[in-house]
Amino acid sequence: MPASRTESAPIDHGRIEDVDVSAEMQGSFLEYAYSVIYSRALPDARDGLKPVQRRILFQMADMGLRPDRGHVKSARVVGEVMGKLHPHGDAPIYDALVRLAQPFSLRVPLVDGHGNFGSLDDGPAAARYTEARLAAPALALTENLDEDVVDFIPNYDGQFQQPEVLPAAYPNLLVNGATGIAVGMATNMAPHNLIEVVGAAIHLLDNPDATVEELMEFVPGPDLPSGGIIVGLDGIKDAYEKGRGSFRTRAKVSIEPLGPRRTGIVVTELPYLVGPERVVEKIKDAVNAKKLQGIADFNDLTDRHNGLRLVIGVKTGFDPQAVLEQLYRLTPLEDSFSINNVALVEGQPQTLGLRDLLRVYLDHRLSVVTRRSAFRLARRKERLHLVEGLLIAILDIDEVIQVIRTSDDGEAARTRLMDVFDLSEPQAEYILELRLRRLTKFSRIELEAERDKLKSEIAELEELLGSEVLLRAQVARELDAAAEQFGTPRRTLLLNGGPVAPRSRAAAAAADLQIADTPCRVFLSATGRMVRAELTAEAPGGGIVPPSRRSKHDAIRSWVDTTARGDAAAVTSHGRLVRFSPVDLPSVPGNSVQLAAGTRADQYLGLGSGEHVVAIVPLEDGPPIALGTLHGTVKRVAASELGAKHDIEIIALRDGDRVVGAAPASDGAELVFVASDAQLLRFDASSVRPQGRAAGGMAGIRLSDGAEVIAFTVVGASAFDAVVVTVAGSAGALAGTDAGTAKVSAFSEFPAKGRATGGVRAQRFLKGEDVLTHAWVGSDPRAVGADGSVRALPEPGAKRDASGTPLDSVIGAIGTGVR
Repeated sequence: MPASRTESAPIDHGRIEDVDVSAEMQGSFLEYAYSVIYSRALPDARDGLKPVQRRILFQMADMGLRPDRGHVKSARVVGEVMGKLHPHGDAPIYDALVRLAQPFSLRVPLVDGHGNFGSLDDGPAAARYTEARLAAPALALTENLDEDVVDFIPNYDGQFQQPEVLPAAYPNLLVNGATGIAVGMATNMAPHNLIEVVGAAIHLLDNPDATVEELMEFVPGPDLPSGGIIVGLDGIKDAYEKGRGSFRTRAKVSIEPLGPRRTGIVVTELPYLVGPERVVEKIKDAVNAKKLQGIADFNDLTDRHNGLRLVIGVKTGFDPQAVLEQLYRLTPLEDSFSINNVALVEGQPQTLGLRDLLRVYLDHRLSVVTRRSAFRLARRKERLHLVEGLLIAILDIDEVIQVIRTSDDGEAARTRLMDVFDLSEPQAEYILELRLRRLTKFSRIELEAERDKLKSEIAELEELLGSEVLLRAQVARELDAAAEQFGTPRRTLLLNGGPVAPRSRAAAAAADLQIADTPCRVFLSATGRMVRAELTAEAPGGGIVPPSRRSKHDAIRSWVDTTARGDAAAVTSHGRLVRFSPVDLPSVPGNSVQLAAGTRADQYLGLGSGEHVVAIVPLEDGPPIALGTLHGTVKRVAASELGAKHDIEIIALRDGDRVVGAAPASDGAELVFVASDAQLLRFDASSVRPQGRAAGGMAGIRLSDGAEVIAFTVVGASAFDAVVVTVAGSAGALAGTDAGTAKVSAFSEFPAKGRATGGVRAQRFLKGEDVLTHAWVGSDPRAVGADGSVRALPEPGAKRDASGTPLDSVIGAIGTGVR
């Protein structure tokens, strides 16, 4: 029987201190809050990762789970991370691993998952059923960790080392965003396009005083993994300036015919983190509650090959556009996203704007490149020291062998080598470990080549470390390389306008939510943007009032007059005519046309890769549409041939050919070709008879060997002030590096020739020039750079075949002024 308490030894209570419960709770809560903020919930502003994400990527890299190797069980990764680095349960580790692999959560996924990693409506399979390895972009985040680029810290029990932050070859926090809830604070950051973010980072690197407005020219807004449309950019600008803001996202939809006298609303992209099942449920609830009318049926046709496709049938007699407005208001087809850019900077949570986020990252990247270069310099100096010692030994190898043979032991041999040949201890030790096969003549040549290479690399590294300019240039090159390797085109369309779906009760009760069908003018800029301008009575004839000053993107390629809900058409480089309604185009006042507010035409029309809009044309009965192609073919298509289909082919192109220009052309107009070899041909449009859509056209200009058409346009009979602008350069020059020469000549200087002839020379090439890079014919010429900024052109009046005047900057496109 155990001894009773009365019989046992007296209990030693030790020292007992009185503690104020309120103070103890406050201290413990602060410690807990700091632990949650610093160690769990908030990302580091340098690499954009939370600790669990960083540990997952580091451990997977340490396990050798590279993209070129096989997948392993996710449970194995979770176990390694939990056992070595992360002192928490397996569930949060696997949740973080799953999110890193989801393409609908991250703009650039960092884990390559194999198996069921979940969807927007369903969770993932268990870790024992899925497999994972690193994705290629994750290697760019973890590269060079063995070159002392970041500090390492002990793990939770001090047995292993882990990086305090990853090197991060690109701004991951902006690219992939972040979300997390800490104690007393939270973060919610939107994903962005890698190419755009890198462009802004390089601009800030070159211009430390750059403003948010300048950076937004590179990063106009978030780029969500699911695509969709962002409506209204004011909240985004607030977030970029102050770190907090909000914006609305809408599904990408189109109104399409589903059959005879039946129309439907087709959804192909949803707002960020909105799943199709959630949309279906909300539509059913709204229909059952009689809040939503006009819905006939709903079909989910989503599959792996065609992607998301939700088809909402509209009842006969209901306006599809009005039904769509109700869907935006009552369902998640329109959603909001609140930006709260909170991240850790030097261990402290801060709310950061776009400029601050880029600055923190660039400072980190400059530190990484500096430390890596210093590490490589030290290693190369060590190796050079050994190589030089080995060369000394090879030059007098017989004496070296004699010294070693006559020494009593290795220590004595090392000491005598140091004394006899004036070697350092590492050099002597390296010679003692030398293999006999290194004593050949060929090995000596190899060592001398290695010595010279090491000296060259050391000089380059010392120059890099000694120059802030070279260091920044190196960071910019590596950012460019990451953008080129991992960047993808923008998915989310940006519309600078108010939300389409009204939020007030009065607006919800309105039967007609459509935009008024008022007259407007649609512009296509030389940089490929489209915008809708309201026609104003302030201008003669109810037209557009020209802006008081030139602004970016003010060069016009073509324009049409229509109504907000009317139809227009775009002619593409693939010979297609695509009908569109300007109702969803960004709208600007007619008395202040700012084309920078426009949206990219190829995105608005959903064109494929390599296809772009060459012109926009009216659809009402009028003159035939003339087209000119790269290989010199010309064609006119009568307006009656266009039919009523949404997308038609209006010219049969041969392999390798494409449309370079299009415009309406009556019989009294003239068609103009300009070729890359500086030949210009003008002839009457009446010489080209209108053809059907399936025809391939006829010979327009006779081209010399190697020449191509770079411009085709139509000049009306009343265009007395038309000029010809040509820009010459070298075909071998890298794009964007050679400004070249340009001239502006009167169109009347060029004599008319017959169709299918070679034309006349439009510019005489100077030494080093062999090609025209740009050409344009029309009134009021405007030249812009690739970013839409204005470029100066020479004064008009040059002779027809004169040489050009050197330009100060590279021209990206030429058009005319706003009309």
